[in-house]
Amino acid sequence: MCMCVKSIISVACLASKFDIMHGNSLVHSLAAGILVATPLATAFYTDHKRSSTARPAIQPFPYNTGYASFTSLARDANKTCVVAAPANASVDAASTILAAFETCNNGGTVILDAEYTIASRLDLTFLQSVDVAITGTINFADDIDYWTSPEGAFSITYQNSSTFWKIGGTDVNIYGNSVGVINGNGETWWEAAQSNDTLVRPILFVADGLEGATISGLNYVNPPNWFNLIANSTDVTVSNLNLSAVWSTGAEAPNTDGWDIYKSDSVVVQDSNVNNGDDCVSFKPNSTNIVVQNLICNGSHGVSVGSLGQYVDEYDIVENVTVYNISMSNASDGARIKVWPGIESSEGALLDGGGGSGYVKNVTYDLLVNYDNTWAIEVNQCYGQSNTTLCELYPSKMTISEIWFNNFTGTTSSSKEPYVGTLVCSSTSQCWDIYASDITVKPPNGAAPEWTCSGFNTSGLEGFDCVASA
Repeated sequence: MCMCVKSIISVACLASKFDIMHGNSLVHSLAAGILVATPLATAFYTDHKRSSTARPAIQPFPYNTGYASFTSLARDANKTCVVAAPANASVDAASTILAAFETCNNGGTVILDAEYTIASRLDLTFLQSVDVAITGTINFADDIDYWTSPEGAFSITYQNSSTFWKIGGTDVNIYGNSVGVINGNGETWWEAAQSNDTLVRPILFVADGLEGATISGLNYVNPPNWFNLIANSTDVTVSNLNLSAVWSTGAEAPNTDGWDIYKSDSVVVQDSNVNNGDDCVSFKPNSTNIVVQNLICNGSHGVSVGSLGQYVDEYDIVENVTVYNISMSNASDGARIKVWPGIESSEGALLDGGGGSGYVKNVTYDLLVNYDNTWAIEVNQCYGQSNTTLCELYPSKMTISEIWFNNFTGTTSSSKEPYVGTLVCSSTSQCWDIYASDITVKPPNGAAPEWTCSGFNTSGLEGFDCVASA
């Protein structure tokens, strides 16, 4: 049966009646006709005979988090909700998308295979055993006044962020079969931020409270801020995503992190391409049992632990992380660990944060190819602070231990040659058991590579020519 929706009850039920008598085609033609007349009232309908996009089988490979991945329940073939194409793609589709999720939650499938605009915030944190096929295009309206108003984007306390929508729940599969697009229209925001550095720009995709989920086969374009935040979530696998942040001016797209993982456990990010202007992946506070593998990153700030220790009285943990098989090009760093010094300070551009505590433990970077990166490896316990004297007086309260860098190849950029990396800790009491092996990264001039290493026992760095400073 076709659900009867508000002002189109009689027509929608007529469509359902003829669906039974004459098959699928009449429902499509009726729905298309309705959409022309009243797009807001009728953009959502259910169609039980439509062939929905099959859910892909996504598994971590070659590494997993060490925990058994969830098994997604079978979906009800007779519970499929299609969000039909609006007559005007610029009309806000948020309410009709919400209606589809409310109807086909708990065992169904939602299909978005047209072009839609979301111009008002959308809370999808109630999902339960639902598949979401995004094989069309979702555009977020670039109405800065609305999104920054109190009734606009959802506020995210961590690092003063926001988001257009948030997705959470249990047993959720979101997939685009390589054709689905989510467009943040970020250029408008990047331009506005040039004259307003306090502008809170929304994150493009926020998973908040997801438990047992896959996200795959999607193309993300031009987020105003980060591409993805995975927060308060567990057992999430992300695979086969293409992330592209390109400013038509040629400038770097600011703060366009690929993935930020925060207060989450057992997360895999794999088999994806990232072209952006900030961290390719960042492990934020309380990220545990994480695997990042098989990525191509360009223009980023590396695959980064942190930053951590930014907030006083906060205890940050990053533990049990594997980063494997990464191609990193035109980046500030290949592998990076960044923690704040041990005192809170606000000195303008120099520092706004610090004083938090915690630890980084059991992190492995293996098989990373460098192309024109400033540093192949960077470890920094004085992040955000150019006043090194302050860092010496107030060393970081974050400890760093059991870190492995293995099988790094390629070349750095010429900006620091002959130096290819910098590993600088506060003291041996805050930084220990750091190892490196099979590191063959060279500067582009072919000179013997040199490394800045201080504040820890360097005996575990095989073949490193460590010097005092770069």
